[in-house]
Formats: sequence, C-alpha cells, structure tokens
Amino acid sequence: MQEEIKFVWVFHGLRGQFASAVFSSKEKAEEWINQTQVQGILTKYPLDVSAYDWALKHDYFIPKKEEHKSAEFIQKFSSADNEHYHYVNDDEL
Repeated sequence: MQEEIKFVWVFHGLRGQFASAVFSSKEKAEEWINQTQVQGILTKYPLDVSAYDWALKHDYFIPKKEEHKSAEFIQKFSSADNEHYHYVNDDEL
C-alpha cells in the first residue's frame, strides 16, 4: 500500500525572510493573496519531509560536491522543482 503524501502551500512575501502564511490548498492561498494584495511566492511542500530529502528521493537534486551534504547547505536548500507561483503587482515594481 502506497503512503498518501500530504502537502501544504507556503507563502513567502516579497523581500520577506520568513514564511508569512501556510495553507491547506492552493485555492485558499490564492483567496488570501487576492484579498490582501500581497506579493511573493506560493510554493507547494510535502509534509513531514525536508525539501532537500524530497528532492533527493525524487531525483530532482543530486549532490555533486561534499558540501552539498552539509548542514549549512541543507538548511538553505529549496528546489525549483516544487510547484510554485509568483504573485507580483507590476505597478509597484
């Protein structure tokens, strides 16, 4: 029996250092984004697994250097292979 993977949608505001919102669905996230007119990136993440481990497991990333296995690298890792969307108000750029 295959394990059901659950996902969340995480919103990182433009120039923000930390996530500003987490949603159970893309629809709920977009409702909030449209209501508040925030700008940033909405990314789909699997629950209970790091972005690094997820990318390794699905061959989205293959470490080529020893430093790619270091804590410093792993703690900053994000994968462009995660489904994601950019929300930007072009009038404010």
